[in-house]
Amino acid sequence: MLEKYHPKLIEPKWQKVWEAEGLHRAGAHPERPKLYVLEMFPYPSGNMHMGHARVYVIGDLLARYWRMHGRDVFHPMGFDAFGLPAENAAIREKIHPRQRTLKNIETFRGQLKRLGLSYDWEREIITCEPEYYRFNQWLFLKMYEKGLVYRRRSLANWCTGCLTILANEQVVEGRCERCQSPVVPREIPDWALRITRYADELLKGLDTLTAWPERVVTMQRNWIGRSEGCELTFPLCGGGEAIRVFTTRADTVFGATYMVLAPEHPLVARITTPAQRGAVQEFVQRMARTERAVRTDEKATKEGVFTGAMAHNPFSGEDIPVWIANFVLAEYGTGAVMSVPAHDQRDFEFAKKYRLPIRVVIAPVGRPAGSATELTQAFVEDGVLHNSGPHDGKGSAQARRDIAAEARSRGQGGPTVNYHLRDWGISRQRYWGTPIPMLECERCGTVPVPYEQLPVRLPPEAPITGTGESPLSKVAEFVHTTCPSCGGPARRDTDTMDTFFDSSWYFARYLDPRNERLPFDRAAADRYLPVDIYIGGPEHAVMHLLYFRFFTRVMRDLGLVGIEEPVARLVTQGMVVRSSYRCPSHGYRAESGVVQDGEKVRCSECRAALEVRLEKMSKSKHNGVSPEAMFEQYGADTARLFCLFAAPPEKDIEWSDAGVAGCFGFLRRVWALLLRHQERFDVLRTLDGPVDEARLSPELKAFHRLLHHTIERVRRDIEREFQFNTAIAALMELCNACKVFDALTAGGPDDAAAREALRLLGFALRSLALMLAPFAPHFAEEAWEALGMPGRACQQPFPSFDPKLTVQDVVTLVVQVNGKVRANLEVPRAAPREEIERIALSDERVRKWTEGKAIRRLVVVPGRLINIVL
Repeated sequence: MLEKYHPKLIEPKWQKVWEAEGLHRAGAHPERPKLYVLEMFPYPSGNMHMGHARVYVIGDLLARYWRMHGRDVFHPMGFDAFGLPAENAAIREKIHPRQRTLKNIETFRGQLKRLGLSYDWEREIITCEPEYYRFNQWLFLKMYEKGLVYRRRSLANWCTGCLTILANEQVVEGRCERCQSPVVPREIPDWALRITRYADELLKGLDTLTAWPERVVTMQRNWIGRSEGCELTFPLCGGGEAIRVFTTRADTVFGATYMVLAPEHPLVARITTPAQRGAVQEFVQRMARTERAVRTDEKATKEGVFTGAMAHNPFSGEDIPVWIANFVLAEYGTGAVMSVPAHDQRDFEFAKKYRLPIRVVIAPVGRPAGSATELTQAFVEDGVLHNSGPHDGKGSAQARRDIAAEARSRGQGGPTVNYHLRDWGISRQRYWGTPIPMLECERCGTVPVPYEQLPVRLPPEAPITGTGESPLSKVAEFVHTTCPSCGGPARRDTDTMDTFFDSSWYFARYLDPRNERLPFDRAAADRYLPVDIYIGGPEHAVMHLLYFRFFTRVMRDLGLVGIEEPVARLVTQGMVVRSSYRCPSHGYRAESGVVQDGEKVRCSECRAALEVRLEKMSKSKHNGVSPEAMFEQYGADTARLFCLFAAPPEKDIEWSDAGVAGCFGFLRRVWALLLRHQERFDVLRTLDGPVDEARLSPELKAFHRLLHHTIERVRRDIEREFQFNTAIAALMELCNACKVFDALTAGGPDDAAAREALRLLGFALRSLALMLAPFAPHFAEEAWEALGMPGRACQQPFPSFDPKLTVQDVVTLVVQVNGKVRANLEVPRAAPREEIERIALSDERVRKWTEGKAIRRLVVVPGRLINIVL
């Protein structure tokens, strides 16, 4: 062994060995039970930082651990390579997105390998390669044939920063989830996927995801947003058109005194009267510039404009005014609401502001209905109907059913189910994505590209301007083609697919990445799917993870897979946070641009006081820690240990240089432990077999039991609890306890006690090395080799424990006096009842309450408590 622990010498050595021997390839043992471990694949926008590394280290720990338990582990890696950041960088840096992306992938791949991650690199996929995206197009065409893809013209979310359309899931509080720019509505033609066809199935499937975090399940449940209610139709006065609304409160329809449309509703332009046109157009334009989150904020001022049109309430028989207002959005429900100001607070505030009629139609149970003039706020609970014609006196629930049935019989609506979930628009007006395999022919109309012509390749060059126009529309040789149906001239679709399409099925392409005929082979899917453990951030709950589940069902219906859910267990890791420094003039500053001035931190350029915050590591905030720096100073194993030790997986980690140094110190202590006993390694190899505890001293007997308890704890913490930090803490405790062997003497050839002590030492060192293998694999391999053991540490069975030796010799008993806890006592597990009573009654904390008093009864519950009744 080296005199000192030198990770820069050890780690490259073992990385070469693993690669040369193909130790991480899946499929070598088809007779073994499978385990598919997957981390969300990275978008290679730049170099990796330790915030990225955490997710990969968690996955690798699990992959390595289960290999040691005899599983056929499938653990692949690839790159989510299409996307806006590369295209925006191409505009900024004047470099082709492909060139930039592949260069970043090369760097990222090298960093992943240096981290010692046990990926089967033969399965690597890169989504910007035609070999991958041809099957994006293949799946698109299959979905088109099934009626799951359709062309629409609709209001879409336009990002004013990225200059492209976003799916609803990509809009957070009115802003782009990627660049934080305001999102405004824009009407465009686009291709959409009918995810809503699977809404009920996606909702019901959530009940089976018992190993998913509850918050992710809840977020998806709310996003799908199933509501049972009623659709009602309000005819427009003086015309043949009507306004459709969805409501969960059909019982209040007699109180609807006005209608409200979203400013973007297609009826607005057609129904607005000439007298109101100017005011309506100004309001519509202003709302188009206003963030949706601002419009719909509960605290926002409710404002609107009368269109001049009237609608007929078919239940009350009244004609009521039609308004547009800021709080109604076109993409939710039908983009129109019936307003019942007496029984909806938002409607109440709007009616008060614009002096619109208020009619009370629901009375609290057991109380008379008040008048509209008495209301200070809306009564929004269920109750008894009032002022509702034939429905007076009915309870709200009964009235909802009856009014919905009446609407259906009249042909004016009826019971229905509504979803918050909307179909997924996938057209993007950008270059760096999968071309949509559709054509427009003057003679034949819309024509799909034949399968034999796939892939429709991205042209190598396109004018990427960032102006919002599809760059592909400027490439004549791409646009102009021949119709496969009639042979006439045709034009290609010039939009590209949302890159979430790429990541919705990638987990299955890993199974068969070189298949040129199909996305993957069904036999491979049946062998390895579903993914057993999937690791990634909770921020993907209503985007990637929902699309992931949708695509799995589509692939099931196409006969590609036999599963309904893609992932059995989801692990959502916390962020890695570190101090960031923000200057009011120069934005985020790197540490090199910061100076300490007493208690204040200042910008090195302008000397302004900086805002210091703990934020997620990111390139934009200049607070990332480079893995390269970690490798150089401490090595990959230390980086891995810190990522696993600093906090449980679901919690955030605050990056700590002292914490990193502490993990490095632990590995050095284990190294020093091995060095102290290096001269005994040859002897230790000859002393195999179980330890005879009867020959051990009390100190070594206690250590022997600690060793078995540690093995049990590490296994439990990894397998059941996913508490990797406490598993590492147990290994640290075991390392410290190994000091008991420092005074060990060799003894003579007939010294059975010394021989048994050495046998225990060998068992301890081998067990420690193997337990470290999933956490610090390079270190473990070096230790295993130094111990002279055959094979590779990563291929050995994980240490096992004797359950009899994990039972503690003492138990803690609760002592109650007259039912109140007065002490906790440790007593020998095998102590007889008389001894337990003696120990309890002689304890000072108990004597304080019993001295001088007669004991009427003393109850001993073995292993649990003693109850003394006075």
